[in-house]
Amino acid sequence: MAYDIIIIGGGPAGLTAGIYAKRAMLKTLLLERTGIGGQIIITDLIENYPGFLEISGGDLARKFEEHALKFGLETKSMVEVMGIEDKGNTKLVKTTEGDFEAKAVIIATGTTPRRLGAKGEINFTGRGVSYCATCDGFFFRDKIVVVVGGGDSAITEAIYLTKMVKKVYIVHRRDKLRAEKINQEHAFSSPKISFIWDSVIEEIAGKQTVEKVVVKNIKTNELSEIKTDGVFIYVGLIPNTGFVNVEKDEGGFIIPYPGQSTSIKGIFVAGDCRVTPLRQIATAVGDGAIAAVSAERYIEGLC
Repeated sequence: MAYDIIIIGGGPAGLTAGIYAKRAMLKTLLLERTGIGGQIIITDLIENYPGFLEISGGDLARKFEEHALKFGLETKSMVEVMGIEDKGNTKLVKTTEGDFEAKAVIIATGTTPRRLGAKGEINFTGRGVSYCATCDGFFFRDKIVVVVGGGDSAITEAIYLTKMVKKVYIVHRRDKLRAEKINQEHAFSSPKISFIWDSVIEEIAGKQTVEKVVVKNIKTNELSEIKTDGVFIYVGLIPNTGFVNVEKDEGGFIIPYPGQSTSIKGIFVAGDCRVTPLRQIATAVGDGAIAAVSAERYIEGLC
């Protein structure tokens, strides 16, 4: 089936692009490999999206989806894109549900959490190792957990965990955090949070489930152990861009050109999967709007 625009990814960037594309009366299809809403669904609390003093990620995702559906955006979830074939004035999007054709494609596929690479991490994933406190925090009620990382994801998730766990240790390889100052203040003021600076996790160990971690101080090489029931890992992101052959940086993030275009004409990019100095809902929404308008103008130029 042929479309004007196919959007790949159903998070804030993709849904915003869908709203703008449908307002331009373009035949548009949004494809999402999991559920519509993107990673904000697993965010407990959002305080920095304009217009909402406080809102859960799930509630905001539903508002995005409702808005897009109001304009008649066609969506297909649980569909994975395998590749994009550039056929000049059209693009063939190859998926697990067959091929779809469009005049323009917007890639808004976001990212997935990066693994730590510590011994025992893979073996204990799902048995004490997690990458989502909002998803799994409930299982650690009144227990001790370790959070690895020093960025916004690590710190906000550590703060969230204090609502249910007994103690949170934050292990960070540097001597200061990269998170927003307001999040740092919340973490530093929490009596349940302790920081272990200049350190990395060497091993995650236990019998059936996680029982301890081995921590290495990278300045002294000293090893120590922390008894813990769970490990939550936030050490970076991997862009979901392996299916498309456009210009990327060394990390796999798509390099954007003016108007959110890419190195292939007719393919645009929006949101966290692109090279950007800031990955926030607000920036993803802006990207989606620009990408959709740019795609509309590109399609007009084909006529």
